[in-house]
Amino acid sequence: MHDVVTILGSPRRKGNSATLAENVSLGSKSTGASVETYYIHGMDIKPCSACGKCRKDSNNGCIINDDMQKIYPKLCKADAIVIASPVYWFTVSAQTKLFLDRCSTIRIPDGYALNGKRIGIVLTYKASDPFVSGAINAIRTFQDIFAYIDATIVGMVYGKTDEPGEIAGNSELMDEAFELGKRLVC
Repeated sequence: MHDVVTILGSPRRKGNSATLAENVSLGSKSTGASVETYYIHGMDIKPCSACGKCRKDSNNGCIINDDMQKIYPKLCKADAIVIASPVYWFTVSAQTKLFLDRCSTIRIPDGYALNGKRIGIVLTYKASDPFVSGAINAIRTFQDIFAYIDATIVGMVYGKTDEPGEIAGNSELMDEAFELGKRLVC
């Protein structure tokens, strides 16, 4: 059985990005995968303090004692990771950025613990296309991060929404999210 960790980076627990991510989870579960979801807006996740201790050979990761310490072992064990975020001010939400910054500390002797992980990306935005909305900046951020640590982005699901909950009515995008969930674990 495959393990999938889903990170919800929206301040809305049931927002559009969370709704799409839930369909990704349903797709993964349909193949028998186990899915664990973290709503990070409600968690105590502090910003990186730039202390550098995570970069020292004798250290096994970040020394900040917060809720990321609960997530780190799950990320290391997971076969696939889904990150869902609304696009705010031309990139990922602040919650998602905090999470991503702190993931840089998950190291092993030869590199990053997330090397080789399968990644799914979910984004929602208000403008009519990914360039005008800034989603392209978020997409590029994910591409750069995961290329750098040698993780594979299996797919991205993203789309325009104007109102909370609206994405559920976009059956084509919801189907695309479900299929991404299946591809993540197959």
